[in-house]
Parts: sequence; structure tokens; C-alpha cells
Amino acid sequence: MTTAATTPTSTGPALLRVLVVDDERPALEELAFLLGRDERVGEVLTCASATEALRVLQDDPVDALLLDVQMPGLSGLELASVLSRFKSPPPVVFVTAHTEHAVEAFDLQAVDYLLKPVREERLREAVRRVLGGGSPTTADDKIAVELGGVTRFVSRSDVLYVEAQGDYARLHTRDAGHLVRMPLSALEERWRDAGFLRIHRSLLVALDHVDEVRSEDGRCSVLVAGTELQVSRRSTHTLREQLRRSRQVEP
Repeated sequence: MTTAATTPTSTGPALLRVLVVDDERPALEELAFLLGRDERVGEVLTCASATEALRVLQDDPVDALLLDVQMPGLSGLELASVLSRFKSPPPVVFVTAHTEHAVEAFDLQAVDYLLKPVREERLREAVRRVLGGGSPTTADDKIAVELGGVTRFVSRSDVLYVEAQGDYARLHTRDAGHLVRMPLSALEERWRDAGFLRIHRSLLVALDHVDEVRSEDGRCSVLVAGTELQVSRRSTHTLREQLRRSRQVEP
């Protein structure tokens, strides 16, 4: 059954309408209570299952969705995947007791990933991210990576280049390499407006980290943090043009 709690109206900016979905009643009520204390939230709807939430969302759009990951029947991840096909899907914040789903959550373009029990200040930060649009290119996008059962978040600004490895991609930073379950083409699309360029079928490079461009025997390569990376012939002109524009140097 869907329930709603409404906070007082305001003469300021429009208040958010938020849907919380969790099959555990105490967690559902606690999130609704905390959201009701946030002056940026005008109405809180609650559902006890993803299936019920889907029925609500088809007829009653909301500004944001707080979604548990593991639920009977349709899971939170499955619901988010369905919503991604909507013409205007609402921003999704996952709320869960399990860290191991973070990679899948961010693959689904989640705005945030909160761990239970949720602290009020952390929930307020999630609301701030929703209001900020949740676009990976408007902030320093973070990618969830797993290492030895621990989930870490690698900032886009720390990535020097990305190497394709089948259906996976390896993020190279100055300190390490991190394998993520995401094809290179997806990262190319996601980071194109943040200064990343596909220089080879298997390489995506951060233009800001290119130290040198080398040409020898008609072949082009770039030097990134001491590593030489080959540039395909078809990408050479685009690379030089983008570097020239970004650094305002002579061709």
C-alpha cells in the first residue's frame, strides 16, 4: 500500500516529491521521517515493494526515488533497470545494507549509494546530489571498483587512461589499475564531455594527462605519466585538434 507524508509548503523553490521503496517497514518509516525533516522535500511517498512502486511511477511521477536493493520479487536493481527505459527516469538513490551491489548501482547511473543505517546528514547529502542533477559530467564522476571484497570509488579526475579488456575496462591511475565491469564504449560516452578521447580501439585517454605527442615513421603515440600509448591513424587528427583547442597551442 502506498502512503504519503507531506511537509509544509514553501514560497521558495519547488519542493521535491520523493518515493521511498523498502520491504522492511522500520527502514521505510525511518527514511520517510528523515526526509520529512529536510526543508527541500515537500512530499514523501512510500511503497513496500518494487512492483508496487512501478505501478505508482507509471501514473504518478516523482522527483527522486530512494530504493532498497534486495527485495522479494522484483529487486531494486531490476526496478532501476526498468526505469532507465522511461523517457524521463527519476534520479535513483540506492539504500542498502550491502556494499557488494555498488558497481551495479553506478552502472545504472545511480545518483548516490547509501548504506544502512542511514545517517541524517548523509541522507541530506544525497538530496543535494539529486538537486544537482546527478549528471556524471557536472561533477567529478566516481566509479565503483571492487578489490578483495571491498568497494572503492575511483574519481574520474584520477584516471589517466582506460584500457579495454573484453567486456570490462581497466582504469589506470598513478597508483594502480582497477578493473570495472563496464565496456570501454560506455565510459567513452559517459566521459566524452569531461575531456576523454578514444585514441585507439582499446584505449581511452584523459587529454589533461597527455604529457607528449610523438610521431615516428608515420605513427603517432602519446606519453601519459611515463607510459607510451599508441594512437590509431584515424584518431591522430582528432587528438591533435582537441589538444590544440584545449591548450591553445599552435598546430
